[in-house]
Amino acid sequence: MSQTAETPPEAAPQRSVRVVLLGLMIAMLLAMLDNMIIGTAMPTIVGELGGLNHLSWVVTAYTLATAASTPIWGKLGDMYGRKGIFMTSIVLFLIGSALSGLSQSMDQLIAFRAIQGLGAGGLIVGVMAIIGDLIPPRERGRYQGMMAGVMALAMIGGPLVGGTITDNWGWRWSFYINLPLGVVALAMIYIVLHLPKKRVQARIDYLGAALLTVGITSLVLITTWGGTQYGWASTQIIGLLVLGVAAIAAFIHAETRAAEPVMPLHIFRSRNFSLISLIGFLVGFVMFGAMTFLPLYQQTVQGASATNSGMLLLPMLVAMMVVSLIAGRVTTQSGKYKIFPIIGGALITVGMYLLSMMDTGTSRFTSGVYMAVLGAGMGFLMQITMLVAQNSVEMKDIGVGSSSSTLFRTIGGSFGVSLFGALFTHHVQSTMASLGGAAGNKAIAGSAQLDPAGIAHLPTDIRNAYLHAVSNGTHTVFLWGAVISVVGFVAAWFIKEIPLRGAPQAGGKDEAPADQALQPADAI
Repeated sequence: MSQTAETPPEAAPQRSVRVVLLGLMIAMLLAMLDNMIIGTAMPTIVGELGGLNHLSWVVTAYTLATAASTPIWGKLGDMYGRKGIFMTSIVLFLIGSALSGLSQSMDQLIAFRAIQGLGAGGLIVGVMAIIGDLIPPRERGRYQGMMAGVMALAMIGGPLVGGTITDNWGWRWSFYINLPLGVVALAMIYIVLHLPKKRVQARIDYLGAALLTVGITSLVLITTWGGTQYGWASTQIIGLLVLGVAAIAAFIHAETRAAEPVMPLHIFRSRNFSLISLIGFLVGFVMFGAMTFLPLYQQTVQGASATNSGMLLLPMLVAMMVVSLIAGRVTTQSGKYKIFPIIGGALITVGMYLLSMMDTGTSRFTSGVYMAVLGAGMGFLMQITMLVAQNSVEMKDIGVGSSSSTLFRTIGGSFGVSLFGALFTHHVQSTMASLGGAAGNKAIAGSAQLDPAGIAHLPTDIRNAYLHAVSNGTHTVFLWGAVISVVGFVAAWFIKEIPLRGAPQAGGKDEAPADQALQPADAI
């Protein structure tokens, strides 16, 4: 990339910065809040539109589109200016929201959620890039901390807001609520945001982005369809496996030759970066899976309303936020961080195992304790994964390191939801066939009747069979989640504790320059 002119970021007037920041926070809230809201609305959506076997794709389509589009939005912002590109992403997100609310079938909803995801990719990368343009480095951490607060607010408020909207206005308003918020953000950005003028000539790595998208999508389809719609040894699954492996191999080759690679491979020479990317992938895997299937268990087996299921998730979300803030503060003060991924990996494994023990008789208090353990584990990892990723690359690669770390977490979420969805659907169907016989199979086929309200009207034996089927499905999902979490726990032990940039060293001197922060011992 050759840069012909660039104005360094200067401190903007505080009032303007605050107004712009409010608009950016609303935009970030839109991107983060959406999946949290939809999680508690999903049982009702399935009840009206049908398509229980496609439930996971409502989330997967969104996260896949977000992951695939993020690097492209970043390059477009570099080339054509961030303001216009960022506003375009907001408009695209709002179009996807409106269409999702108008959906008349599960297939339509999945397609429109993908449009939403394309816009969300631009929202996430745009917010971080605009903060980098507006705020001097010495002040940037304070504002990024406020963005972390928005993420926590979305995680805590999303399920509650989603449940309240679903119970009182209907699930379609879970999407329509984005429209007024988006219009406010657009107005603020358009009127107040003034970025430094710069002209950057860059080539978008379309080939790399396309190959990465094909590879990821193929592998996610394998986890979604394998063992359910198609046998594991079927031509379709084997073909997807070959296509996915070939696309990933071609992507790696293309990145070694691209002038501006979408994911420079040299950043993976850092052992810490490679390990923390794996751990971030697993955090996304577990978090999105839990957030998708816990409300389904609560509303179906425990009989909670959509609003109450959002409230019942609070033990996990509050534990996650509190622990994340404490871990971040301790890391800032001490400069030590290796212990947190280890503790987090252990707690996530224990939490997922405890959740796998839930059955039709588990009380809400007990499940709340289990969720708090899982939330504490995720809290130890939420901020630390990004912190270690940024500290493991040179300063010139901070942006690439941050986006790549985010990408791995997003891809992990896609894989988690799709694989957990395949496992859940398979076990619900097999349990219904075993306990309910032909009538059980018929109830599953007519999935439009399996919303929380409709379950009460099923014959007693079929209703009990379905409750056991959902309980069995969630048991399998969380048990496999515990097994997978062990990988992250083991990987955390191999992280090397490299001093954080900017931390004071002995003698009161600041750390060595950022470009010297990487030590030879950290290389693979």
